[in-house]
Amino acid sequence: MPFELFVGLRYLKARRGQAFISLITLISIGGVALGVMALIVVLAVMSGFERDLRSKILGTNAHLWIMRSGDRGIEEPDQTIARVREVPHVVAASPFTYHQVMLSTGRGAGGVVLRGLDLQSAQEVTSLTKSFAEVDPTRLKGPAEGRGWQLDPEGIIIGRALATNLGVGLGGRVNVISPFGNVLTPFGLAPRMRSFTVAGIFEMGMYEYDSALAYITIAAAQQLFQMGPSVTGLEVKVDDLYRAKEVGAEIQRRLGFPYVARDWMQLHRNLFAALKLEKLAMFIILTMIVLVAAFNIVSTLIMKVMDKGAEIGILKSIGASSRSIMLIFMVEGVVIGLVGTLLGTAGGAMICKLQETYKIVRLQSDVYLLDAVPILMKGTDLALIASSTLVLSFLATLYPSWRAARLDPVVAIRYE
Repeated sequence: MPFELFVGLRYLKARRGQAFISLITLISIGGVALGVMALIVVLAVMSGFERDLRSKILGTNAHLWIMRSGDRGIEEPDQTIARVREVPHVVAASPFTYHQVMLSTGRGAGGVVLRGLDLQSAQEVTSLTKSFAEVDPTRLKGPAEGRGWQLDPEGIIIGRALATNLGVGLGGRVNVISPFGNVLTPFGLAPRMRSFTVAGIFEMGMYEYDSALAYITIAAAQQLFQMGPSVTGLEVKVDDLYRAKEVGAEIQRRLGFPYVARDWMQLHRNLFAALKLEKLAMFIILTMIVLVAAFNIVSTLIMKVMDKGAEIGILKSIGASSRSIMLIFMVEGVVIGLVGTLLGTAGGAMICKLQETYKIVRLQSDVYLLDAVPILMKGTDLALIASSTLVLSFLATLYPSWRAARLDPVVAIRYE
């Protein structure tokens, strides 16, 4: 064992009559551990919220949207889908239509986004079918005989919150009113309207989706909006959601102008940017706890230097260099930081594991969309927290160690 390491570890042990200094050392270790534990738990919660939010968003939307610039839709969707599926990393693709309409019943009305979809292929690119809460088996048939979900052309699927707002349930009639494409009647121009029967109710867990989305078949949408065989765009699923941007660029290159590819990060850029900024802000704020603990390390080492003045003088007089004296106290400070980091990491990981397993901290699911505080520990977050803490602990040792190294052995021994 190196001389500096041996002496530095010995100085961590309290001698008789030095219980106060030992208590200060334990407080420094506890401060570091508390800061590390708080950082781990908070970042794990933030990561958990981000993961759950991303899963809910991608449960409704695919990884990529392929559309055409301007008002024209994709006129040959089958051929375009075949070309898209040839691109590497593409798992599945499905056509869709997208229109803003108003839904009305005898009890209420509201503006929604009406999407036409091919339910058979849509279940390969999104998790919509997994969120079905209520189903009318006569109009929305589940998987059977190797076939997927099938929606009746006269049926409509709406969100739970939207059904509550409209005061309608399964089997109820809903009028779809389009503000575009007015129809000429004997009484003048009237909005285009068609009646559908509620065939299913989904519950995504996000109010903005559950209250503002409705689904019908593509054939019904094409007929209602007089689109012919064209569709608004294509939904594409890739094998790695974080490669969606580069896969979209490749699809756009192969299809050429006027096709445009938009990935899920572009569609929700503001939301995920806000979450990332909030996570960074929480990391910076909670690092202040570790910074306070680092100041405790500084004060602890200064007291150690004052208490060990005579011993430093003796060590220098028998040949110890200033570098060795500096390393002794640096070892002591780094060990305090290392022990605190290990204890804090263990404590934070244990709290996260308990919350993940037993869901100790519960939430009101109707308010927060989750039944418990979500937890997701990332290895990168743990590494960042541990390395930041150790760096701060090391920096905290520099000034006290430098002061100890500059101590004159003659002055240090004179008054002992």
